[in-house]
Amino acid sequence: MGRGVVGMTEVAAGVAMLLGVALLVIASIGLLRLPDPLCRAHAVAKAVSLGISLILLGAWLVLGTEEAGLKLGLAIGFQLATIPVASHLLSRAAYRGGLARDRAGEPKGRGVS
Repeated sequence: MGRGVVGMTEVAAGVAMLLGVALLVIASIGLLRLPDPLCRAHAVAKAVSLGISLILLGAWLVLGTEEAGLKLGLAIGFQLATIPVASHLLSRAAYRGGLARDRAGEPKGRGVS
């Protein structure tokens, strides 16, 4: 390809990376705006899992080698396997620690009736 010409692979990689970054930004906004740890963990786990996967997919498209594909594929797999589990464990700890909210929206604390 000549200078200044962008191929479909580069465009697809750029789109994947931009979408991944956008999801990470949305997750960070959700982390700041959502009211309780359970909502925060849910929103962040979903967006970060997909965002990191898209960024790594874009990196794979840019690199284009089998070795990079294997390494980045494993990294995507580990991210998709560990982020939801970590989010669940943090949510469970928040719930057991009394940091979760009740249905009325008021924080529940230990010893508060």
